[in-house]
Amino acid sequence: MRNKKSFNKQISEGGFVKIKLHYIKSNHFKVIAKINDVKGWFIIDTGASNTFLEQNSIEKFKLHNTNLNINAQGAGPSQIKAKMYKNCSVVIGDWMSKKHKIASIDLSPINNALYSAKLKKIDGIIGSDILRKGRAIIDFDKNYLYLKKPS
Repeated sequence: MRNKKSFNKQISEGGFVKIKLHYIKSNHFKVIAKINDVKGWFIIDTGASNTFLEQNSIEKFKLHNTNLNINAQGAGPSQIKAKMYKNCSVVIGDWMSKKHKIASIDLSPINNALYSAKLKKIDGIIGSDILRKGRAIIDFDKNYLYLKKPS
């Protein structure tokens, strides 16, 4: 019981915000987030180095033109073509990052797999860049994400 009290104290006194996670039958957690004031569904992926948007959603999320092409590395052997966008606002619950970098990639393989499982598509992936910046704590039992507000 002491560990639970210590955890609750850390959360309440540490400036963390509590964000509801939505468990889906593909064994992922989804969260509602806003990119540039546009709401979307994002999978939480602790193994993704960056936060990614579906490349076909560039206009929807008001991303500005960029000439910054990068090669992202997935879990497989091949590199993934991506474009990096700077100065994006990211809001998850009451947590916010005003000048964040977000990459766009082709998420159709993920969305096709979700569709095959009769699940709704996602707009992107919240990666470890945001999770690290927010000093994320994930409560898998109660389906909550805690992010520390920037000082």
